[in-house]
Amino acid sequence: MNQNQGQYQEKVLRAPNGMGILMLDILLCIAAVALIVFGVQGDQTLLLVIGIVWLAVPSWLLLCGIKVLGPNEALVLTLFGKYMGTLKGEGIFFVNPFSNSVNPAAESASAAALTKLAQEDKPSSGKIVKAAGVSKKLSLKTMTLNNDKQKINDLLGNPIVIGIAVIWHIEDTAKAVFAVDNYQEFLSIQSDAALRNTVRLYPYDVSEGGDEKSLRGSSQEIAEVLAEEIQQRVEGAGIKVEEARITTLAYAPEIAAAMLQRQQASAVVDARKMIVEGAVGMVELALDELSRKQVVDLDDERKAQMVSNLMVVLCAGKDAQPIVNSGSIY
Repeated sequence: MNQNQGQYQEKVLRAPNGMGILMLDILLCIAAVALIVFGVQGDQTLLLVIGIVWLAVPSWLLLCGIKVLGPNEALVLTLFGKYMGTLKGEGIFFVNPFSNSVNPAAESASAAALTKLAQEDKPSSGKIVKAAGVSKKLSLKTMTLNNDKQKINDLLGNPIVIGIAVIWHIEDTAKAVFAVDNYQEFLSIQSDAALRNTVRLYPYDVSEGGDEKSLRGSSQEIAEVLAEEIQQRVEGAGIKVEEARITTLAYAPEIAAAMLQRQQASAVVDARKMIVEGAVGMVELALDELSRKQVVDLDDERKAQMVSNLMVVLCAGKDAQPIVNSGSIY
């Protein structure tokens, strides 16, 4: 974190209730209108001037000082370039009329929307592009960042497609406004960088029985590591990362088919291994039972022939076709 990011700390501004100021301003405006009427009717220049001056300047200044906030909203206020404080809490408040609310993220979003609208609008259509009102309020609600999917190489160099969702909220409004140019873009870029850095430390998958962490098998642990790294990167911007989750995880299209064949081959090998282990146990059980019950006395050569036949029958991929031998094997 650089020095500029750490020099601003949020301070909550205690502002008086603005409802009384608003009602007073309305009453004074009514009185000013009455003065103008009496001044015109009675040819009283002084009353006329007082009424006009009040409607033209002071009444508007009082209205400019009225701020209305909803639940989980905040206003960062500056006075002649100096940070005054952050206005929090739902309701109507009165602040210095000359103060200015700051929210670079809202200004950037409005400018981008206006530019896009101007580019889409044909010059020959005769339409006039107007800028919509920009809200300078900061939302303190929990929000979700869902960036575009990325193609990243894992620990083994395999290209994979991965996407994440980051749950976050603004914790320090002063840092969010003054430490970075646009806290939303800052979070998005840092999330992408942290994702790339984390994915390169783990393989997509590991062999069965392995203790190594993988993106597919240890998604919960890796998501926690990812959330911690994102939090470290955005700490100076006053953002609190609550949670990070992997939403998309797959091999890149260029190797997806080969990796599918590899998984299928691995599954076939594991299945054959299980079949062989079961067949060996069955053959061992059969020999033990024949020997215990003394059904037949087999020498080593006959046992080997019997084991061979049983293994072929039990491990064959298709049903075995028996051949009856009416003679001797010698």
